[in-house]
Amino acid sequence: QNLCESPARRFSGGGSPAASETLTGVVLDGLSDNTAEVKPARSLKTSSSPSRERLPFARSRPSPNSKPLESDKTSLEHPPDKLQSSSILNATSDTSARKDSHSKIFESTLHRQKAQKKFKKCFLEREESIALESNTNHLRNRQGSENRRTDDDRSQHAELGPYLLKLAKSTIASGDNPRKALDFMIRAVKSFEKRANGKPSLDLVISMHILAAIHTILGEFEEAVMVLRHSILIPDVKAGGVQHALAAFAGHMQLGDTLALLGRGEDALTAYHTGLDVQKRALGDMHPRVGETCRYLAEAHMQAMQFSEAEELCQHALEIHKQHSPAASVEEATDRRLMGLICNGKGEYDAALEHLVLASMALIANGLDVEVAAVDTSIGDTHVALQRFDEAVFAYQKALTVFKSTKGEDHSSVASVYVSLAELYLKTGRLRESKTYCESALRIYGRHGGAGHQLDDIAIGLTGIAAVYEALNEQDQALLLLQNALGILEAAPGQQSAAAAIEAQIGVIHYMRANHSEACSSFQNAASKLQAGAERKSSLLGIVLNQMGLACLHLYKVEASVKAFEEARSILEESCGLHHPETLAVYSNLAAAYDALGRLDDAIALLQYVVELRENFGTAVNELDDEKTRLAELLKEAPTRTRTHPPHGVRELLKQVGASKHNRHQHIMLPAAASQGLLQSTKAY
Repeated sequence: QNLCESPARRFSGGGSPAASETLTGVVLDGLSDNTAEVKPARSLKTSSSPSRERLPFARSRPSPNSKPLESDKTSLEHPPDKLQSSSILNATSDTSARKDSHSKIFESTLHRQKAQKKFKKCFLEREESIALESNTNHLRNRQGSENRRTDDDRSQHAELGPYLLKLAKSTIASGDNPRKALDFMIRAVKSFEKRANGKPSLDLVISMHILAAIHTILGEFEEAVMVLRHSILIPDVKAGGVQHALAAFAGHMQLGDTLALLGRGEDALTAYHTGLDVQKRALGDMHPRVGETCRYLAEAHMQAMQFSEAEELCQHALEIHKQHSPAASVEEATDRRLMGLICNGKGEYDAALEHLVLASMALIANGLDVEVAAVDTSIGDTHVALQRFDEAVFAYQKALTVFKSTKGEDHSSVASVYVSLAELYLKTGRLRESKTYCESALRIYGRHGGAGHQLDDIAIGLTGIAAVYEALNEQDQALLLLQNALGILEAAPGQQSAAAAIEAQIGVIHYMRANHSEACSSFQNAASKLQAGAERKSSLLGIVLNQMGLACLHLYKVEASVKAFEEARSILEESCGLHHPETLAVYSNLAAAYDALGRLDDAIALLQYVVELRENFGTAVNELDDEKTRLAELLKEAPTRTRTHPPHGVRELLKQVGASKHNRHQHIMLPAAASQGLLQSTKAY
């Protein structure tokens, strides 16, 4: 609309005065001297349209009310006939002058239009430059506001993260809805992440560790693993200093705990060792905190029945605590107690007893009566293994007195001592006392509202009582107790190995009751759980596979039994050694299975090897006689086996296999660490 108006109006309404004067000069330059009567001011009056502007002529027509000019008076004084020629000349000259005036006015109009076009062009360029400058300023202001907004957001996130973290902690501490705490922590992690802006941030790492812990509380272990794997990538271990290294260490250890709850024992041990390496590089090999980590890893290896690795780590922890702690310190006592349990697992009972006695003396010096009672229980177990039953009873009774006075008569620790006494009296033939202690322990475990009850302690106690009832030939009661214990452990995270051991013991009872199909199924389930965890190369898995092979033989699945025996042989050779009774029992069973498949040469070679080992080491005289008899029969039949003698039938082989003491009744025990309750699945870092 502004561009359609005349330039004079736009400039008169606030435009540039210099441009108005220039335009006036351009218009006046186009006029001649004959048009001096034209008033240029009219051409600059405000008009709605320049094209409709009235242009003056050289001579204007007089109005009726105007006075006559002097030239008119003169023309009236002369007669017309005398002035005729002059009037014609004047008319001719007027006509030519009028034409010249019109042409000059037309030219001035063209000049004026050109000037207007030029002005419009200049005006548009000026408007474009003003608009461009305005847009540039707007973009600068917008960018500045966005930067200020980003700074404000960062400041808000800097304040919001700690506040949300505090809310999450208070929600967890109050025991309210964990989902609400999870929501707070997710928002806190996002806030710390925006605040970090891609840089290593310890606040972000710690918040992610707490988020993973809440996921673990809710049973969302896979989500916790994902968060922890992301958290260990954030700290700058090389350039960030000790704090960043310790943050990465904590992430690795928490990741190991979470993987252990998922039953992924090998992955958990890998995470633990990675964390230990990071901690050693940050603090040094002999730092006291490194000693605590070594002890924790030793417990994890003992839980996986990897006693050699556990012993090495525990010995390193003991050396560190000897260097940094005074004599007979609590740290040294804890290390020695663990070393005693490891030696018990390895069968080195004298060394175990030495470590346990030293640990007890150190704890007594520090006035820790409850811990002394726990060590006394382990001392009693070691005396039982050494067939020193009187010393074992004294240690058990001493521990029982302390537990009753400090924790109460209905505590699970009291029940566990009752179970140990029941097993001891069972071995000494005092069956009445054994059953009485079992009933006392069952009464404590049956009081679910009592103090000190933990599900894993109850499951372990029920397993021990079931073993006693099984020995008393009360298999129905034993089977019921084992099934209850299995139900408890299967519902608890991180108890896969203990559940596998109980399921294997259920298989043993089914096998003894000639329920070979149920026995084979139980053994297979137990083996699968052990193979999925860190016990894939433990002696427990070898024993379970041996039992599964026997059950498969009864089901006439000879090839499946051979496969189970061969796998058990490779595991027991590595974990127990070539001369261990369990390994020799598997050799004998595998030889019988080879005979059933017609692999006579393999059966003879394996039996000869077993007989030679037993003769050299003088062990298991009864088994040696049976195996010599079987070997003599195979050697006698070997030359004519392919022509006259078919392979031995499964029934005959089962009679030979059943003569072995190891195959009549195989009692499968829980892992040592599980029975002692040392390794807590939710230990906090």
